[in-house]
Amino acid sequence: MSGFGPGESFLADCPARLAVELIADKWTVVVLYGLSRGPVRHGQLIEMIGGISRKMLTQTLRRLEAHGLIRRHAYAEVPPRVEYELTPLGETLIDPIHMLTEWARANGDAVLDALDADPEPVAHGD
Repeated sequence: MSGFGPGESFLADCPARLAVELIADKWTVVVLYGLSRGPVRHGQLIEMIGGISRKMLTQTLRRLEAHGLIRRHAYAEVPPRVEYELTPLGETLIDPIHMLTEWARANGDAVLDALDADPEPVAHGD
């Protein structure tokens, strides 16, 4: 018996932990949200997201594709055109992303107030 309850499964080395680590990446949620309305080109994502380098976007897209959350479609055109879209698996993350976004809107000021009130946050060991 491991001693972990159902809500603590992400603490163990398992697929749930891998999934949490993937979506905890700084750009993953933003890129997935950018793809939530349909196929988008690389340049369009750069404009929509803002603040992400082309290299970082490319790395994020490749990681999401490798994990089955998005698909890349290259069209045989001149000039070449490539679009990215969510897979059915990737689409399952959109509702949780909306919930996180709403939480951030509702609680963002409280988080900033807490940071302002405690200028020296406690360091937590790994």
